[in-house]
Amino acid sequence: MKGKRLAPMAMDAETFRALGHRLVDQIAEQLTAVPQGPVTPDQAPATVRQVFGLDSPLPAHGEDPEKILRELPAKLFAHSLLNGHPRFFGFITSSPAPIGMLGDLLASAVNPNIGAWVIGPAATEIELQAVRWIAELMGFPVTASGILVSGGNMANMVCFFAARAAKAGWNVREEGLLGKPRLRAYASSETHTWLQKAADLSGLGTGAVRWIPVDRELRMEVAALEHAIEQDRAAGDLPFLVVGTGGSVSTGAVDPLREIAAICHAQNLWFHVDGAYGGFAATVPEAPEDLRALSEADSIAVDPHKWLYTPLEAGCALVRNPEHHRAAFAYMPSYYHFGEETRNFVNLGPQNSRGFRALKVWLGLRQTGAEGARQMISDDIRLSRRMAEAITAHPEMELVTQALSITTFRYVPRDLRASSGRDGVDEYLNKLNKSLLETSQARGEVFVTNAVVRGSFLLRACIVNFHTDEPDVLAVPEILGRIGAELDRTMRPAELAAR
Repeated sequence: MKGKRLAPMAMDAETFRALGHRLVDQIAEQLTAVPQGPVTPDQAPATVRQVFGLDSPLPAHGEDPEKILRELPAKLFAHSLLNGHPRFFGFITSSPAPIGMLGDLLASAVNPNIGAWVIGPAATEIELQAVRWIAELMGFPVTASGILVSGGNMANMVCFFAARAAKAGWNVREEGLLGKPRLRAYASSETHTWLQKAADLSGLGTGAVRWIPVDRELRMEVAALEHAIEQDRAAGDLPFLVVGTGGSVSTGAVDPLREIAAICHAQNLWFHVDGAYGGFAATVPEAPEDLRALSEADSIAVDPHKWLYTPLEAGCALVRNPEHHRAAFAYMPSYYHFGEETRNFVNLGPQNSRGFRALKVWLGLRQTGAEGARQMISDDIRLSRRMAEAITAHPEMELVTQALSITTFRYVPRDLRASSGRDGVDEYLNKLNKSLLETSQARGEVFVTNAVVRGSFLLRACIVNFHTDEPDVLAVPEILGRIGAELDRTMRPAELAAR
């Protein structure tokens, strides 16, 4: 090789600047246009592949980056579900904060590996502060250990492994589970499926989880929890972990966390709170009192990419006792000579190579401060309650639950409202609301998802969206009521003809 190396991936500063400025302008134009368009396009996978040429083979020779980027932003926005749309109420995915978008760009430019301090000094220190700020925002001790991970599944799993190592009573990492008492974990039947994954991947097996029934408000029944623990101890099993839910995925229900904490403390069990969705609301006045008890937990999982509006991905695991956290993951092989002058995140989670996801979280908290973050969460809760009021006032909508910023409801034709429970009516209403969900998602005027509560198929609207305002939530019952009436006219079986 003679002279200066010419790498196909290289780009001079002038080109980078020109392309970057143009890309930011293009993104700004697309973001401005989002509220005027549909939440999501009604397109088949084949259509999307055709637009982007995704059935073509790998090219032998590269393309000009200016050509690649010229039309890409417009295509991506036109062929994506836009969770930044003010009428996106699906799942628990927030609208992305613009400062987080810019943070991702800057983080990629520096490109540190935050596995150890020596290879990511500034990034490590920023993540340590971001973790402390997250704990402080929720009223959890700032002396806790923590790590940013991909999302709620991984954050909860990190805490699960910390609990397993701390409460097994033997060196479970070295000796495993063979020939030992069966470890038991407890959670309500409304708990997210991360727990099954954690039990599976940890070697306990999903059968080690005791699913505790819930009350009418979909909160864990504490008496049933105590009975299950007593039964397992009598059988020679070893209870080690109770999971309390701080905002369920389906309805936003919050378990009686204070009562669960008391049981765990009395019986020497690890108390973990899955606050992936609701944890950040713990110190907001509108939140249920039970949520404040997450401050008593041994560990908490939260997702900044939910109620801190951080662009994906960003989850956070917090462990009250730093030694318990480190004891679950730390190894010291000879090829790592990082020293212990500060926190090395390689010892606090399953990843070695870790990206700089902390920057966008840290920047967002700097922009809003604690009060700004709480204000936006309060606004989302207030808007969800306003939606519930509008649903209640609509003659063909039935409100089922409202908790935190999640509202569940269903479309019920006026003449069938008094017939619920009669032969064929509930089955038809489930079928009708399933069709209403699919049709409304395809049309893109609003985007809601579903929940199933006590056998009823419900529509579910979750607000973690700082773009959403009152006209958007008031539109939900009107739009879905209109579509529901259209579907009812064509779907209703003869035996349920208008009475």
